[in-house]
Amino acid sequence: GTADTMEGKSRPLTADGMVAYEVTDGIVENVVASSKDVTIPQKREEEGVPPRGAPNKVARSEAGPGGESLPEGETPVEKYRRPTPAIKSSLDLSRFLKSDTCASFVAFIDSLNAAVKGQPLDVDCKISDSVKAIVSLLNRISKWVAEIPPVPQSMRYGNTAFRTFHDRLSEQAEELMEAILPNAEKEAAVELAPYLVESFGNKVRIDYGTGHETAFVAWLYCLCCLGVIGKEDRVAVVTRVFKEYLSLMQKLQTTYWLEPAGSHGVWGLDDYQFMPFLWGSAQLCGHKEIRPKSIHNEGVLEHFSTQYLYLGCVQFVKRVKKGALAETSPMLNDISGVTAWEKVNSGMMKMYKAEVLSKFPIMQHFLFGTLLPFESTY
Repeated sequence: GTADTMEGKSRPLTADGMVAYEVTDGIVENVVASSKDVTIPQKREEEGVPPRGAPNKVARSEAGPGGESLPEGETPVEKYRRPTPAIKSSLDLSRFLKSDTCASFVAFIDSLNAAVKGQPLDVDCKISDSVKAIVSLLNRISKWVAEIPPVPQSMRYGNTAFRTFHDRLSEQAEELMEAILPNAEKEAAVELAPYLVESFGNKVRIDYGTGHETAFVAWLYCLCCLGVIGKEDRVAVVTRVFKEYLSLMQKLQTTYWLEPAGSHGVWGLDDYQFMPFLWGSAQLCGHKEIRPKSIHNEGVLEHFSTQYLYLGCVQFVKRVKKGALAETSPMLNDISGVTAWEKVNSGMMKMYKAEVLSKFPIMQHFLFGTLLPFESTY
């Protein structure tokens, strides 16, 4: 089948109803989707909750990997450590994609996706003390934006005041983490803080993209590994926590005008985000009135943009980009030709695996520690 654009052109669709695409030299071409070639091992943790980081972490800190006594003079396995990039080559990336770590990470994302199917942002759900604490942390960071206004400069993009914001975040990240971690896991702040800092873009380049967004998801994953958030928090993690993060990032993007990191220009899904389109399309699955083509209806966007991540992001794109959606965001425009949100959602998951997790320029910056280990022996 094909999807007709507002310009009258049509583009091929995959069997899942997504616009077929392949990235070549940064340009999206209308050919069979490369995403079908990406295979990540299936891992079905109970209810999508990842295992508790490195197995028996506390025991490992005082004993050998299996809990046995260590020989005299041998140092114990570290409990937590500052995470670092580990994907240095395409071979490393291939190892990661075949690893249990990757499978668990994808299962975590998928469990959140399943949890919010058919759920608007104001859904009545359990909001635990941990979720409240995380939202409070994000609110605290958000207040810094008013305290650190953009500096006058000739260029619109890349306001250097962002570096001051980023420095403050780096300086206070461990303290922020300790405030939401239980007493028994305060030491984990050293491992989680870098994920939080990475979630807000690059200080030097003053840019932000899907790799930074993925660092935020990795931060959530680590919090889940530690038991700070559990399976009963899944709906609130998307509808309260991620919603707050997205709102903060949009504030940063329009205050400091961060450059899009590795953007495909108009041929990408979005200059900055991916997850709102994945989880946002899940929210709209089964909706009786809103269809994928409804993104062209200004009344629908105005009325429902605060209830559905997908619609909110489309409205944001229309606000910050000048011109018709077919010209500024042709991929979003093409996807509106798909008949059902279920097809959009399944296609988004494949696209995320292919265009984010499988891309070396993005994943070379991904951080690995004891909670998200890089399995180099794979």
